[in-house]
Amino acid sequence: MKLFHRELYLSKLRGFYDDAGMIKVLTGIRRCGKSCILQSVIEELKEQGIEESRLIDINLDKRAFRKIKTPDQLEQLIESLAPTDDPRLKYLFIDEIENVKGFEEIVNGFREDGDWSIFITGSNSYLLSGQLVTKLTGRYLEVEVFTLSFAEYLGMKQMYGMEVDANLAVEFGNYLAEGGFPKAVEYPNAEEKIAYTTSVIQEIIEKDIRRNNKIKHRSVFDRVLDYAVSNFGAPTSVKNILDHFARVEGIAIKRETLNRYLQILVDAKILYRCKRFDLKSRRSLNGEEKYYLADVSIYNALNTDRRINYGPALENITYTYALGMGYAVSVGRIGKFECDFILRNPANDYAYVQVSRTIADQATEEREYRALEAIRDSWPKYLLTMDSILQKRNGVIHANIESFMAAERRF
Repeated sequence: MKLFHRELYLSKLRGFYDDAGMIKVLTGIRRCGKSCILQSVIEELKEQGIEESRLIDINLDKRAFRKIKTPDQLEQLIESLAPTDDPRLKYLFIDEIENVKGFEEIVNGFREDGDWSIFITGSNSYLLSGQLVTKLTGRYLEVEVFTLSFAEYLGMKQMYGMEVDANLAVEFGNYLAEGGFPKAVEYPNAEEKIAYTTSVIQEIIEKDIRRNNKIKHRSVFDRVLDYAVSNFGAPTSVKNILDHFARVEGIAIKRETLNRYLQILVDAKILYRCKRFDLKSRRSLNGEEKYYLADVSIYNALNTDRRINYGPALENITYTYALGMGYAVSVGRIGKFECDFILRNPANDYAYVQVSRTIADQATEEREYRALEAIRDSWPKYLLTMDSILQKRNGVIHANIESFMAAERRF
């Protein structure tokens, strides 16, 4: 199988390839490409001269390992695959490790042996809750994987020998419509791509949601899912959602039930919760937030109206793009104005970002610039649009969004 090497994530892992004390944990929505990243690591280790016998590769979603359900079975499997009487460092790769309940003690035990470099993946937030965090405090590195960025989408099409339009705007429109699930790129038409994404959502519901949660009212949960997906990128609060269900749909939901259902969708990595931050008080605004999708194609998979709603779609891909680059992201409020995103990198440098389809209309231009101009500090300010003609105004960096993302620029 030909692998598409996702340099953004491999670069985060390379410094830890030979680190036996730090467990490397890849998280992300199902089918976002975690397994292929592990295979890319294995390829790079082979290129460095590591023998296959020292590379223990276990994918617990594969039929060959489907009966591995207990920690003891997992331990026996690893020991049966490991080379005997070899004191050198061995490399252990376990894909979808949450299929084994109670895996934490086994993984930690092999880490404590001191001669294993361990890589694991999981598709939901339960992987980094409970015992794993308790046992491995400060001893694991989490790398969250997202679906393909626009640059990766273009790169994967080129790898497969597919035609890439010379007009970047055309490909960007395709990306907005199709999303970034890696496997979906292989399918030739839109219906097949949507069918694939729908199957991924169904798999998440069966393997990550039903397996880990008791949902008493399935029909109500499905309505909450539909509502959250249909309103991605919109400012919301639990009160507003409760009012909608009571007033529009005639469904009475308890606040704690709604909170739980939304958290389940976040834990399953279908949704991401982006909190709002007040720049004047320098505090998070409780109860005011936006929800974004793990991939914009989820909207098309669960809705019959598949026209691109550019406002939330552009926000969504900017949000996941920034997260993939390693930024912490929140929505900003400056008095009565709102800044789409406040970004903070690991060095505590900030950037402010507004996103709009176009500012060709003067009223839109004023609205987008006004929020950025109301920010008085000296951190960089960006306005991303699909416009080909760019302007300069008050130090704001106006950039074409498709060119910006194709070049994998940082803020």
